Order: sequence, then structure tokens, then C-alpha cells
Amino acid sequence: MGWFATDPTCTFCGIVSGRVRASRVYEDPQVLAFMDIHPAAPGDLLVIPAVHAAGLEDIDEILAAHLFRVVHLLVRGLRRSGLRCEGVNVFLADGEAADQTVFHLHFHVFPRTADDRFRLEVRWQERSRADLDDDAARIRAGLARSGYRRDS
Repeated sequence: MGWFATDPTCTFCGIVSGRVRASRVYEDPQVLAFMDIHPAAPGDLLVIPAVHAAGLEDIDEILAAHLFRVVHLLVRGLRRSGLRCEGVNVFLADGEAADQTVFHLHFHVFPRTADDRFRLEVRWQERSRADLDDDAARIRAGLARSGYRRDS
């Protein structure tokens, strides 16, 4: 294999290194995709970077873009797989408050059907335009603090 993740206590790093078994679907030197052992539905895939990173902010933009390209490719494969698939969810839980349970960055890619039982309970909020504009300004300031500069 020749490429290894960096945390010997991480189950997903164990999968990358081959110490832990997994049903692999896709792999390249940077990304691995395998079947989720606790799927939301048949066909539920996990897509991870080969290096250990707890969350999305812990990888660079080049690896993030590659991860999303692989997710896109896998969505196409899932839709053409013959598994029941009327739609697809791509899901990322980044951080404990977001219900991340394995702290190795991973995307869930799983098929949906009209009669499945997967649900997210969300209380959608109404916000005023002033509140939305304030939130947008705060996020733009956060981008500036992170070193982002908009190309002119």
C-alpha cells in the first residue's frame, strides 16, 4: 500500500494502514472510501483522507478539493450501482457538538429512498435581514482572520 495515516489509536487510521479490515470501495494515495459498518442504508460509504485529521479545517484546500472530487465520483457510482437509490445524502459531522463520534475527518455518502427512516430533527429559525447581514459580516471577518483574501 505504501501510505499510512498518523494516529495509531485511530480506528480509521487502522483501516488506512490495513491493520483493521474494511470493505474498500475506492483508494488512491490521498483518499480512502469504504463501507460503513453501521450504515444508515445499504450502500453507506465513508470517505476519509489517508492522513489523520480530526476535522475539515485540519487539511489543506488541495486535499479538501480532492476529497470532494472523490465524493462526487462515489455519488455517481452509488446512483449506478443497482442499490436502491432515489437520492443521496452527503453528510459531515465536524466536531463533538455536530455529533462527530470518530475524530478522523470523514464524509458519509449514502443512498436515500422515499420510504427510508433517516431523519434529521431541525428547528428551522427565522432571522431578520439585519441579523443575517451581521452574521455574514462576522463570517467575512473570520475569513479575513484565517488569511483568506478575495481575488480581485
